[in-house]
Amino acid sequence: MAVRISGVNIPDNKRVEIALTYIFGIGRSTADKVLDKLGIDKNTRVNKMSAEDIVKLRNEIEDNYTLEGELKRQVMMNIKRLKEIGSYRGLRHSRGLPVRGQRTKTNTRTVRGNKRVTMGSGRRSVEKK
Repeated sequence: MAVRISGVNIPDNKRVEIALTYIFGIGRSTADKVLDKLGIDKNTRVNKMSAEDIVKLRNEIEDNYTLEGELKRQVMMNIKRLKEIGSYRGLRHSRGLPVRGQRTKTNTRTVRGNKRVTMGSGRRSVEKK
């Protein structure tokens, strides 16, 4: 029986603490907080959980956290707002460059795409006479 929480199938054979991280918007710390609040053991497997625990978990997560599509929409709206007001961060987003102050001479392969442009010394060769 696959457990669905906010439209995501949770893997059955993993520990609950890890399985909850498959939901966009829930990481390890949030999963720990939720399980501590509900009094569910972190080491139990999802397929060993009782039906009432699953219902409690689903209700707690869906009622108190912004997840999945709504969270993605919220993030996109925040980025759009930054672009519209013309902030520095908005410009960096629109140009596809690192936003949080990282260096760009090297080490921005993931943001800029894998642009491996190799050149010699940077000087052009002298043209023929």
